[in-house]
Amino acid sequence: MRHSYYWITLLCAVLLMGVAGCRTSRNAMEGSAASHCLSSKVKLTIPQHNSVFTVNGTLKLKNGERMQVSFLMPILRTEVARIDLTPDEILLVDRMGKRYAQITREELKGILPRKADFAHLEKLLYKAARPDGKRILEGKDLGLSKLERGRLELYDFSNEPFELAPTKLSSRYKRVEMEEILELLIALSL
Repeated sequence: MRHSYYWITLLCAVLLMGVAGCRTSRNAMEGSAASHCLSSKVKLTIPQHNSVFTVNGTLKLKNGERMQVSFLMPILRTEVARIDLTPDEILLVDRMGKRYAQITREELKGILPRKADFAHLEKLLYKAARPDGKRILEGKDLGLSKLERGRLELYDFSNEPFELAPTKLSSRYKRVEMEEILELLIALSL
């Protein structure tokens, strides 16, 4: 069970926790204020025993509303997992196993640092999108001592407008506890 909380920190909240270990600027959204949309490509690298697991994906942020991170299967580019964040909740979706977990900010209070909230996350992402922004966040930068060699790389930013609808799931998806989704994500990374 304890192991699962490290993975939720990395897979689900790495972006949220990143704000705890990084300085934010009051002017972080300057230059991007004209657009309320931000998108980028994402590369998540996690060391596993004697190997390294890397998964690519996309990130889309609608200022003040929602962020979606989609992790894609290599070569086929099929979505295998999605994280849908709003200021009030997180939805973790396992596309392969047709399962999902929905977690409120209140339920994550004991897991995430106090400063980890949607507004700080937005500032961090807008800051990374700037030409001089820090685009590679390592586990140690994020305060994740157990995963200090893990990295999250953000690149190929765009502030072109787009529509970002809430993730809708069919009745084929089964709601499960957060730990069950995390166990699957751990199995995928081995």
